[in-house]
Amino acid sequence: MNEQTLASPRIKPAGVAPADTLTPADRYRELFVDVQMNRVFADSKTFVDCAPLGAPERILALYRDQRGEPDFDLAAFVHAHFEVPVVHASHYVSVPGQALCDHIDGLWDVLTRRPERHPPNSSLLPLPNSYVVPGGRFTELYYWDSYFTMLGLAESGRHDLLHCMASNFAHLIDAYGHIPNGNRTYYLSRSQPPVFALMVGLFEQHGVNEAVVWLPQLCKEYDYWMAGAEALRPGDAHRCCVRLDDGCLLNRYWDDRDTPREESHREDVLTARRSTRPSTAIYRDLRAGAASGWDFSSRWCDDGKLETIRTTAILPVDLNAFMYYLERQIAELSRADGQHKQADAFDARAERRREAVNRLLWNETAGCFLDYDWQRHAPREAINAAASAPLYVGLASRDQAVRVADALRTHLMEEGGLGATVMESGQQWDKPNGWAPLQWLAICGLRRYGLHAPAEDIAHRWLHTVGSLYERESKLVEKYELMVTPDGAVGGDGGEYPLQDGFGWTNGVTRRLLHEKPEHPANEACAAAKA
Repeated sequence: MNEQTLASPRIKPAGVAPADTLTPADRYRELFVDVQMNRVFADSKTFVDCAPLGAPERILALYRDQRGEPDFDLAAFVHAHFEVPVVHASHYVSVPGQALCDHIDGLWDVLTRRPERHPPNSSLLPLPNSYVVPGGRFTELYYWDSYFTMLGLAESGRHDLLHCMASNFAHLIDAYGHIPNGNRTYYLSRSQPPVFALMVGLFEQHGVNEAVVWLPQLCKEYDYWMAGAEALRPGDAHRCCVRLDDGCLLNRYWDDRDTPREESHREDVLTARRSTRPSTAIYRDLRAGAASGWDFSSRWCDDGKLETIRTTAILPVDLNAFMYYLERQIAELSRADGQHKQADAFDARAERRREAVNRLLWNETAGCFLDYDWQRHAPREAINAAASAPLYVGLASRDQAVRVADALRTHLMEEGGLGATVMESGQQWDKPNGWAPLQWLAICGLRRYGLHAPAEDIAHRWLHTVGSLYERESKLVEKYELMVTPDGAVGGDGGEYPLQDGFGWTNGVTRRLLHEKPEHPANEACAAAKA
């Protein structure tokens, strides 16, 4: 992209000190590996979020000096030299009798983190302003989570936090050339579903700033996702881009590293040991799966088992839908900014992508958008909830939207809402779990095409699910099991870590739906009385 495209931003986020981007694995080397492989902490994410109590170089030197001593205690060493983060699960439980809506409104301050609390030499990437975290073990800003969280911030009237979040995301793009998975050094090598263009519309709608203000950042993010695309020959791939044999260009999820995820180091090592493929290939695909936000799902695996993961071989429906929206947004804002040549170029890119999506990701037999395996030249056969993303961004035709609605109802609809996939694999982004962002994409995507009955059916089921668990357990959670029991909804299960309370995107989507549906019984849901 030329110099004119990347003109200086019109907004200047508050300055922060340059970040030290060394990851815990880079910084602590064999100490890091020993802590993770010996399970000093039950959750692998704990150590990478620890803050050192002294100079990291000095801690590593002490470890090298002391580890050979006969009475050396690794856990005691770690606790002596690091501040261990504390997860306050009880902070997310409501007071008895509190209405669901009031509980969500009261959670925003609990989930807000402030930049002055960033400890030195930790893995946290400094941000200029306050930010909202998901909750539980997730004590940092997450990229795609935040879009759905901000839906609720807007409905709660927290425009102060919307302003802060807008500035933070612009800062991340300006500082690193992309929005990382989260504001941790160990997340810098990947991004997440590119929804900044969707955020920009939300910021404009709620008076944070005109959308055109963020045009430079949108272009810079686009450059990140399309790096190396122009030099690709048919059948080649580079980072996030794949040039198909027919010359069309689509995107995949990617991570620049091919080592175990630092926040799941031991888990990834054990997964790779179960595979016959090179461990570096498994690590890359696990990292790319984390970049998708669907970590993990049978969507990325050959048979539902994590050791068969092949994320980088798959062209995802949702990613390419979001990239289409980004291209359309850049075209529209470029035209508003008087950059007509750039606007025409991005209109053409969006149209080429729409044609490629319809040719490769639309499956006429299934009547649905399906992910595509570009290495095997075949569609992925299993329907998943990402099929609604082309509807959400307006890429689908009316006929396609009608058929997707029927496919979602037939294959993914459960008593408690829209499921993620049709397979029970034990992974958290599979049956029987339901997730707030997938409900929202489907609801709004169907509404966009006038398919209000199936949209409102999903909304009704989801609110019932969230409301019934809140009435019994006085909290909202990360994910929900959609097979509602006689006693009401229960929290979801599966994956690498226990169910988390909080929870950012559940709060955001639920708060927005409660506002849209004041007659729904979930508006009357109140926290349980203490036993």
